[in-house]
Amino acid sequence: MIKIGIIGGAGYTAGELIRILLNHSEAEIVFVQSSSNAGNLVSDVHDDLIGETDLKFTAEMPLETVDVVFLCMGHGKSVEFMQQNNIPKSLKVIDLSHDFRLKRAGNEFVYGLPELNREAIKTAKYIANPGCFATGIQLALLPLAANNLLIDEVHVQAITGSTGAGQKPTETSHFSWRSGNVSAYKIFEHQHEGEILQSLKQLQSGFTSDFNFVPIRGNHTRGIFVSAYTNFKGTVEDANDLFEKYYQSHPFVFVTKTNPGVKQVVNTNKAVVYLEEHGNKLVIISVTDNLIKGASGQAVQNMNLMFGLDEKAGLNLKPVAF
Repeated sequence: MIKIGIIGGAGYTAGELIRILLNHSEAEIVFVQSSSNAGNLVSDVHDDLIGETDLKFTAEMPLETVDVVFLCMGHGKSVEFMQQNNIPKSLKVIDLSHDFRLKRAGNEFVYGLPELNREAIKTAKYIANPGCFATGIQLALLPLAANNLLIDEVHVQAITGSTGAGQKPTETSHFSWRSGNVSAYKIFEHQHEGEILQSLKQLQSGFTSDFNFVPIRGNHTRGIFVSAYTNFKGTVEDANDLFEKYYQSHPFVFVTKTNPGVKQVVNTNKAVVYLEEHGNKLVIISVTDNLIKGASGQAVQNMNLMFGLDEKAGLNLKPVAF
């Protein structure tokens, strides 16, 4: 059994992580840390877990008792954690924040997108879990970059559910504001752009064209719908062949001939990708769950790879569907 600690256990991503790990045959949650909830039942905060666990939050972080820790804290907190704690040599770390996603001197974290870095993840000690928008957008573009086919600027519009903003209420995640409402934000300057471009250039080093990303706040709770388009020299049949070949060994990405919707993937670690040809442009649609494939499910997928387990272990999840 893999012994697990969770740091920052009160938010949405931690709640989904606990739910998945409680049903993972090779995982044992040793502790869930939350200073503000210490002593309270985990199910008092994550009430979907009523009857599933008697775990209580703790303020302690006994790192020497676990094989891996998941960092589910706010951005900037993971850097502090790594600096302020004595990390046991045998301990693996999977960080769900933005802190270690970009390569820089001294950064030992491997970028944890299995469809890009699976082999490196298998031998990694530290993993930087990708962002939710970044995951959906990269899965729409990686096969083109891998074949040096990003020949022009890329346009992306992606809409996310309110859970992407985290559990702490804000003006734009408040029900009265969000319900029946849609808005754009951080146009062309979203924090996930850096990691997306880093991955595209990892596969296609010569990509220098503009990347134009318009993020949209949706009026639903979870799920990301990405629509991207770029100039493409070839037919949609050519593109489908490229995408199917790229993802043929990746168990969570499905290339479909039917225009998808987010309900096909909500509550799962799946990504569904669909292609259309319009003149000289290729349109790519991808749908993912921002809390599962875009966060906690992908973190468990990374854990499985790091410990030599079946990549799909614990992730056989049913979509909401209706």
